[in-house]
Amino acid sequence: MDFQKLLTDKSIKPKEKTEALSRWLLTHPEKINDLVDFAGTSKDPAKATCIEAIEFATKKKPEIASAACLDFVSKSLTEKAPRIKWESAKVIGNIAHLYPGKLDEAIANLLVNAEHEGTVVRWSAAFALAQIIKIKTVHHKTLVPAVESICNREEKNSIKKIYAVALKETEVA
Repeated sequence: MDFQKLLTDKSIKPKEKTEALSRWLLTHPEKINDLVDFAGTSKDPAKATCIEAIEFATKKKPEIASAACLDFVSKSLTEKAPRIKWESAKVIGNIAHLYPGKLDEAIANLLVNAEHEGTVVRWSAAFALAQIIKIKTVHHKTLVPAVESICNREEKNSIKKIYAVALKETEVA
């Protein structure tokens, strides 16, 4: 697939571009690194669309994600554009269970984004951190108190609820 051609085609609506990339990725999972490489050199709008397509695809089939994909979205959490931050966090939430030993950078960057001014960025960080808490990584002992502290400072109940559900699940287990 010619990513550049698809993403610059003005006759295709943005959501249709994301859907096309996602469908393509689900039928060509071995090509995920090609999309990651393209996204890594793209401007923010194209990068965000690529990451959103990866998010849609990994929601359905998390196993298509490569370690390179995890590295890419973990680094992308530090980008300036909020959409890149929140789509990257959602990908991490979808695939964290596949790479429990490779989450150091993701966790560090998610904790920063959990304090972001943007609600959607914080919500997405909460989603990813909750998924990581549920799989009980080596970071569990330090991550749980950090998330509890963030939850106590969080003003939005929708975000607090995400953390509360994950924390409650860890108490039961």
